[in-house]
Amino acid sequence: MQYESWLGDPLIDAATKEELAGISSQENEIADRFYRNLEFGTGGLRGVIGAGTNRMNVYTVGKATQGFANWLLSQGASPSVVIAHDSRRMSPEFSLDAALVLAGNGIKTYLFRSLRSTPQLSYAVRALSASGGIVVTASHNPPEYNGYKAYGADGCQLIPEDAEQVIAAIARIDSLGDVKRISREEAEAQGLLVWLDEKADREYVETVVGESLNRELLQGELGEKFSIVFTPLHGTGNVPVREALKGAGFRNVHIVPEQEQPDGNFSTVKSPNPEEREAFTLAIELAKKVGADIIIGTDPDADRMGAVVKNNEGEYEVLSGNQSGAIMVYYKLSLLKERGLLPDNGVVVKTIVTSEMGADIAKSFGVEVENTLTGFKYIGEKMTSYEQTGERSFLFGYEESYGYLNGTYARDKDAIVASLLICEAAAYYSSQGKTLYDVLLELYAEYGSYLEGLESRTLKGIDGVAQIGAIMNDWRSNPPAEIGGVKVTEVLDYSKGLDGLRPENVLKYRRADGSWFCLRPSGTEPKIKVYFAVKQDSPESAKSALQTLKEAVMSRVDGVQ
Repeated sequence: MQYESWLGDPLIDAATKEELAGISSQENEIADRFYRNLEFGTGGLRGVIGAGTNRMNVYTVGKATQGFANWLLSQGASPSVVIAHDSRRMSPEFSLDAALVLAGNGIKTYLFRSLRSTPQLSYAVRALSASGGIVVTASHNPPEYNGYKAYGADGCQLIPEDAEQVIAAIARIDSLGDVKRISREEAEAQGLLVWLDEKADREYVETVVGESLNRELLQGELGEKFSIVFTPLHGTGNVPVREALKGAGFRNVHIVPEQEQPDGNFSTVKSPNPEEREAFTLAIELAKKVGADIIIGTDPDADRMGAVVKNNEGEYEVLSGNQSGAIMVYYKLSLLKERGLLPDNGVVVKTIVTSEMGADIAKSFGVEVENTLTGFKYIGEKMTSYEQTGERSFLFGYEESYGYLNGTYARDKDAIVASLLICEAAAYYSSQGKTLYDVLLELYAEYGSYLEGLESRTLKGIDGVAQIGAIMNDWRSNPPAEIGGVKVTEVLDYSKGLDGLRPENVLKYRRADGSWFCLRPSGTEPKIKVYFAVKQDSPESAKSALQTLKEAVMSRVDGVQ
């Protein structure tokens, strides 16, 4: 049994063994910690921090890194890797340990001295011409989690074909003794561990600021007058977001003091997730005091950005990822067209579960739209393809889960550039006497009232995996002829590799009224996610239609045993 094996393994440290001894009478806990090896999926590792093969610890991280190292060495001579980490518990330890394993394999590693954002890692891999990258983060998961994401030479998270090769390399590691490590002193002396300095930070921020579309507008009174409240939610966004806003000309930025400093326990929020209104409670309080025009928040590794704006009643309202994305698409494309800079081969890229609103806006400007599977790595893969072929000019990429990228300097979603772009859009429309909420209503009037929703069911452990499988099987084997009183006109089973996309366990149902819903097991969390989208003549009718659709679908999802 793996539990006893770890207790007796001389390579396991005393503190880990003490933790394991403390659960000796808890059979279910032991089973959950050891029933499998923590899976290195297409997104890397993600799990609860603790001792065991199904937990995030230096042993699971070390084994994953050894597999990654073996794969890198098989790709060519003299590979190099950049590593960054967020503010979570054990993130510095995991990132340094990964660096020492890479060094033990003769691989040069560039390591930031303290927390840095995920998009900066993606940028650094490209800027340093590295062979790959690692980010130690669990994004916006609860504080008991941590994770590990691996990147390729283009700065993009590993695509499935490469991830599968890394997974196979990890599987070939028989024991902890196969993981090669050297000490920090040895790694530094041999030039295999290089610490990155402020020059790397400066170049990244300058690159982000270079994506501004309206810097000249902010140099005068507007840059001083326009008021922003920003919360980094205890994560990595604090410094780079502030520096980027300052570089673009914003001079009236207020930081939520209780959430400014890194805190792996995320002590002021239930979840450090800018998708949830609760995460903005303190920011809204501060915004009311200072009369802020906009509120922005970034998640712990600063790849997701949420925005809050005033509605027509003067109350602060959290924009959805789809709404923010549509506004930024419209802002950028309208300015480019006005200036005669819209390329003939421009393209906006989004995922299959993202609203069609941004797509319809892009098409109205004569811009192509491409869809990818869920996960920003697929958007990044498209970008690299465009770069190689010259077939398309990438203009903007986004997904409904608050991930956006403006610019081609990185291959992952970037909350820093998104913060800059949405604040700039808000300031630009403010100079015309409009809020972003006004702009959203104008877009609804022109393109239709789109509204989307998401329901998740967290199903943990062995039983949860089986339950998620049962739900997908129920819907796949018995597709509904109608749902919520509206006929289902099309069933899209992406496990069959539709529209030139890789096969993935996703089901999407289109209805006669133009609405759709989609079932998708999460690739990084013990969840099944159900996405909903409607389009109506007014925001009010859209809300009603969305609620009816949600109730009809979720009653069946929750009824599966």
